[in-house]
Amino acid sequence: MPTDQLIRRCGYGLVRDPRAKQRSYSRRLGQSGFYPRFHMYVNSEDPLILSIHIDQKQASYEGQKAHSGDYDSDLVKQEAERIYNLIRQETSAGSVNQEEEKAGFFNRLFGK
Repeated sequence: MPTDQLIRRCGYGLVRDPRAKQRSYSRRLGQSGFYPRFHMYVNSEDPLILSIHIDQKQASYEGQKAHSGDYDSDLVKQEAERIYNLIRQETSAGSVNQEEEKAGFFNRLFGK
């Protein structure tokens, strides 16, 4: 299954930002508004490498990318674990046999 589909199955939507050099996805933490949100970047050289953080609010100054980001909290770690488990479940459910799974997407994604 392509990376984009796996990320969407984890509840993330594509962030359309023409200034961005990497594809990114977000998932809202609340019921309304865009913030706070989980924000995930997909590595442009290896789409199996994901980087996740929480955007607490939009950038405060015009022309600036800086925001109140949270990269190491327990909430970020829990979300990374949730994504890991969902992708693991999706990839193992879609495997035709165990040999394909050993050499497939899951191993490249998590290095196991």
